[in-house]
Amino acid sequence: MSPTLISLDHLVLTVADIEATVAFYCKVLGMTQKVFYPADGTRRTALIYGNQKINLHLKGREFDPKAHQPTPGSADLCFVTDTSLSSWTNHLRAQNVGVIAGPVSRTGARGPMTSLYLRDPDENLIEIAYYQP
Repeated sequence: MSPTLISLDHLVLTVADIEATVAFYCKVLGMTQKVFYPADGTRRTALIYGNQKINLHLKGREFDPKAHQPTPGSADLCFVTDTSLSSWTNHLRAQNVGVIAGPVSRTGARGPMTSLYLRDPDENLIEIAYYQP
């Protein structure tokens, strides 16, 4: 039998400005900043949400090993919410964050969903997806 994967533990975003990224993801998307110190003695920053983590690497100062071409603005991320997209639209408007598309029907890993799209400070595409209960 072949080995199998069960979940995604974390992903890495290469960013132009860690503070701006943390501010956006915490204030706009409700994530929590976590600073940690691995065994190599470096200081690293992550964003925590649910059981997932996004590690942040500063462009030009990435940690090894790293992606072949770490580039700010190259990610396309979809986050699942259990909050209505109308509430998200109101929240984003209050934060002066523009919705670039949506709500639109999409198909996600679990089936049909409805999504909003926006961009983070590095122009990464952020999708907020809602599955009907």
